[in-house]
Amino acid sequence: MTYIKQFYVNDLKEGMEFVDFFMAKGPALKVGANKKVYFDITLADKTGSVSGKKWDVSPDESGILETIAEGDLVKIRANVVSYKDIKQLRITRIRNATAEDELSVKDYIKAAPESPESMYEYLWNTTESMKDEELKRLCQLVLDSNKEKLHYYPAAAKNHHAEFAGLLYHLKRMVMHGIALCDIYTFLNKDLLIAGVLLHDMEKLTEIEANRMGISTGYSFEGNMLGHLVQGVKRVDRWAEVIGIGHEKSIMLQHMMISHHYEPEFGSPKKPLFPEAEALHYLDMMDAKMYDFEEAISGTEPGQFSDRVWTLDNRRIYKSTERE
Repeated sequence: MTYIKQFYVNDLKEGMEFVDFFMAKGPALKVGANKKVYFDITLADKTGSVSGKKWDVSPDESGILETIAEGDLVKIRANVVSYKDIKQLRITRIRNATAEDELSVKDYIKAAPESPESMYEYLWNTTESMKDEELKRLCQLVLDSNKEKLHYYPAAAKNHHAEFAGLLYHLKRMVMHGIALCDIYTFLNKDLLIAGVLLHDMEKLTEIEANRMGISTGYSFEGNMLGHLVQGVKRVDRWAEVIGIGHEKSIMLQHMMISHHYEPEFGSPKKPLFPEAEALHYLDMMDAKMYDFEEAISGTEPGQFSDRVWTLDNRRIYKSTERE
């Protein structure tokens, strides 16, 4: 009989002691300032993730803990504590799940709230309405050649949209927002902005390594050496040559790739130099920030503040009593 999960990350409250299964992310044996070995791990399920620590690991335990790998399902006994206003699990026991546990994997995979099929169809239909035939062919080539991966790939190894079909969800909401923005700022070139949205993170498919459950295991060789901005410029340059896109348009698309992170410390050697490139940056930022806000309040009781959210400048986010 399939095990029925009792405690989800969003249900855990400080002071609780519990036993349940979670998915392992980033398991590692480390040495603390006191020179003692401890086990550091992130525990995840479909509602989110939480940091866990098993302190004072003995030599005998080390051998067992080293068998726990990224993406494994593990059973833990733990206490919920607070460290610097952030929820954390103090693990007392942990082991790998076995076939006898009969777990349902869907309980442990965080996924975009819409089906990959419907999101992909929305993006494809959006490209069908493009008036610029060169950009239309380019966008459809990119979507079609990456269709399989887009149906499950995350948009990040961690942080925003690090979930099953997270990249597709990120692109869809940015396109929706971009179309609305063009209705307000009518001087914007809608086709160019949509093309920029669809292309800007596409090389995360080669930057990030992920399995078919949308779980990232880290970064590829190219991802570590170049990153998706540089990879994106290279790819757009080649695609533009195949499609036969004019020099100016090709360079503008490449500029959108390298400038969408805006600041040098975030990987962009150039700031946006035309309106659609500037809009792309803010569309990207807006969707990332709204994702993080939504995540923060989803695990918070009405009238309470969330744990500190590192991606939101370590703020604790308030959930209104009027939110359900």
